[in-house]
Amino acid sequence: MLKFSISCLSYLSGEIDMKVLVSDSLSNEGLEILKEHFDIDVCTGLCEDELVEKIKGYDALVIRSGTQVTQRIIEAADNLKIIGRAGVGVDNVDVDAATKKGIIVANAPEGNMISAAEHTIAMMMSMSRNIPQANASLKAREWKRNKFMGVEVKGKTLGVIGLGRIGSEVAKRAAGLEMNLMGYDPFISEKRAMELGVKLATVNEIAKEADYITVHTPLIKETRNILDDEQFALMKKGVRVLNCARGGIINEEALARALESGKVGGAAIDVFVEEPPFSSPLLNFDNVIVTPHLGASTQEAQVNVAIDIAKEVVSVLTGGSAKNAINIPSVKPEAMAVLAPYIRLSELMGKIAGQLVDSNYEKVEIAYNGEISGKDTRPLTVSALKGLLEMAVGSGVNYVNAPILAKSRKIAVVESKSESAEEYSSTVSIRLSSGESTKMVAGTVVGDEPKIVSIDDDKVDIFPAGRMIFAKHINKPNVIGPCCMVLGKNNINISGMQVGRSEVGGVTMMVLNVDTDVSDAILDEVRQVPGILNAKLVTL
Repeated sequence: MLKFSISCLSYLSGEIDMKVLVSDSLSNEGLEILKEHFDIDVCTGLCEDELVEKIKGYDALVIRSGTQVTQRIIEAADNLKIIGRAGVGVDNVDVDAATKKGIIVANAPEGNMISAAEHTIAMMMSMSRNIPQANASLKAREWKRNKFMGVEVKGKTLGVIGLGRIGSEVAKRAAGLEMNLMGYDPFISEKRAMELGVKLATVNEIAKEADYITVHTPLIKETRNILDDEQFALMKKGVRVLNCARGGIINEEALARALESGKVGGAAIDVFVEEPPFSSPLLNFDNVIVTPHLGASTQEAQVNVAIDIAKEVVSVLTGGSAKNAINIPSVKPEAMAVLAPYIRLSELMGKIAGQLVDSNYEKVEIAYNGEISGKDTRPLTVSALKGLLEMAVGSGVNYVNAPILAKSRKIAVVESKSESAEEYSSTVSIRLSSGESTKMVAGTVVGDEPKIVSIDDDKVDIFPAGRMIFAKHINKPNVIGPCCMVLGKNNINISGMQVGRSEVGGVTMMVLNVDTDVSDAILDEVRQVPGILNAKLVTL
């Protein structure tokens, strides 16, 4: 891999006038993909101050583990749309700061998962058979076979903490070695665990029963020091521990104490809290084998993650979706085929509700009924919030920062699901409330087209588009005609009309599709028509 020190290599293309900064070394295969679409600068070795100055004007930043993307850097980025991490971990990115600014943070979680899983198995076998120590001894012209007596892994119990992409691959390979498998992951189903041959357990149960323990979680608040003094105290004497995931998942000082006491019989560590880990106490133990963060260091993995993140950047900057964004919901392509029209529906409903509501609201209740309730509805909720908040905040709202903006405004967001549905196979409803004041919009999808089916208690049949006047009125003669006369005399063409049904004298909703904008003065004329209770213009 070529190394650039504070110098830049520029790749120019005229297809799209966007700029991408690559601040860590990236395989040429990834660079070539970016080069086909954008202006590319490769500048490695930048310190924080240099990157703060450099980042202005770039649309994307591509990194590996070497660049620390701090809040200062993100705040200085006046045009940044995506930060792409060529690898799995994003603990070197201030994700919260990026999210608040509406910047997508994406990684490449699949490109190096086989390499990481294979490295874990290699470390486990090396630790079990004392291969690094025996190698060093023989190269020192020693022949001490008895000193390096090992153990078999067949029949031993491996506890896998974190059964995501890499943890699952480790479990598959350990099953091939005829190991017994235990696993902890709060987000995995019993069915998936059964497919992997893993017995689900708590972290403490794994600590008590396992002969080998390996960790494969992200480094977040809930997983930092997930193996600590308490867990080591529960473990069998002679247990062997591995960390090829992220430094900090295992408390290094607690592990050192457990090694010193003899409770832990060996450890294999590829990642550390501080790297290089020259001051780590783990380097002082003969029964600890270490590698310098090599989990993803294969030729195949480096090419794969470079290609994956380059494609992700191209997709986002050319108007597509972010398949592996970690700060917005990620949806599998096969699921997106079903969800796409409902995502559009949810955003349109949010826009409609946001323009019809009469006052500030404190709570947003989003209900999913029927078949859609069985799907991953997170993208729908984000879309609804985006549409809703655009009415209050403007175009700065996007799919990344909409939930953060809602939270910052102390708006409670409540989701509910029900398999039952009445007239349609699936419906989505949005209810805004403040005290006793509420506004509700419900919709469905017909074919691939969004359709509004009710406003508050009024049944309607609206395919939302363009400009629409929502007029609450009394169902009686000589109301609809005069409204149309007001619009006609002001040269406003009505392209469609839909009127809700109620008993004569009851209250219902009329929706008029119009071809041009309607001023407040004209709306006031409509409101003056006898029988009109309220009229609002909704623009989509």
